[in-house]
Amino acid sequence: MDCTALNKLISKALNEPPKMWGASIVGFGSYHYKYESGREGDSCLTGFSSRKGDISIYLVADFPGQDELLERLGKHKRGKGCLYVRQLSEIDLNVLEQLIVGSVAERKLRHI
Repeated sequence: MDCTALNKLISKALNEPPKMWGASIVGFGSYHYKYESGREGDSCLTGFSSRKGDISIYLVADFPGQDELLERLGKHKRGKGCLYVRQLSEIDLNVLEQLIVGSVAERKLRHI
């Protein structure tokens, strides 16, 4: 249920259809990255994956205003480029949408 709702939220917010990236990541949009090391590839602008106990939402590690939004989000954990939530009912979906839109905008500034 939560993944279906999250899929709809992100699709609507970004006006992008979902696409599978590998076996477990539902991604939206795409970009090409290239590191100073020479490694390069393609990835989704944002996405999510249902993991054991949590839903992982893939965001840019940092963008302007992110900390303030995270303070208002609700119950979550954070990794470097991930946001972990147990259930969508524990967070503010309007704030989540703002986090996703902000993250995608930052990724586009950096890579597109």
